[in-house]
Amino acid sequence: MIKENQKKKFIEYVNSIIEKPILTSAIVLVILSIIVLGFSFKYYMNDFNGFFEQVMAEAHGMLFDIAIIGMLIFWLNKNGEMRQRIRTYKDEIDDFRLWESEEAAFRTVGNIKRLNRHNIREINLVNCHLSRTNLNYVNLAGSNLNSADISNAFLIETNLENTRLNQTNLENSNLNQANLKGAYASGANFKDAYLIKAQLENAFLIKSNFKNAFLMESNLRGCYLTGADFENASLYKADLRGAKGLTIEQLTKAKTLYLAQFDEEILNQIKSNIPELVGK
Repeated sequence: MIKENQKKKFIEYVNSIIEKPILTSAIVLVILSIIVLGFSFKYYMNDFNGFFEQVMAEAHGMLFDIAIIGMLIFWLNKNGEMRQRIRTYKDEIDDFRLWESEEAAFRTVGNIKRLNRHNIREINLVNCHLSRTNLNYVNLAGSNLNSADISNAFLIETNLENTRLNQTNLENSNLNQANLKGAYASGANFKDAYLIKAQLENAFLIKSNFKNAFLMESNLRGCYLTGADFENASLYKADLRGAKGLTIEQLTKAKTLYLAQFDEEILNQIKSNIPELVGK
């Protein structure tokens, strides 16, 4: 019984040492030093200068290994770790896809921001739940957010250039000064959204819903606006020159068109049919 207890204590002691990597390394170094120095002692005594020469030659070789091979291995390990982290962030986004909860939304946003820190901006966010989240200043250029729920969210100065936003729900979100140039947002829901000074140049906004939206000073030049709904939308100082598919019927329901810029043909129709919307 006493022997078993002693054996158990000895095993616990060994395990406690193993759990401390620095202490373990120091013990191994001491043991190896004693062995190597013990076997080398006669060489020290008989031919110290010749032996020292060989030691210095080996030392230079060691420095070369550290400088070249060591640094290369370190770089490869760090690069591998970074790629693994990126893969983990993307996998977590996949795990939370289609999960409509506050936790899923905030954890997905956290992973988006981590990916941004690794200069990853093209992210697959199809069907992701991002409602009531803070995406201000995030870079999602070229990402895919088709059918995502980003309602009641903050996207101030967010980069959504060339992003896919087809059928995406952005209702009551704040996209002030957001960059949506060239975005594909057909059927997107911008109802009650704030798009003040937003950049929507050349965006595809076919059948998008802008009911009650605030589009003051927004840039809609060259946009595709066939079937877009501007009911009660504020287009004060908005630039719609070169917009494609825009009709007078769509603009009659707008809240205001004061100081908004249009192609001459559309502007003449507005002045003839709804002059009250371009007045103060």
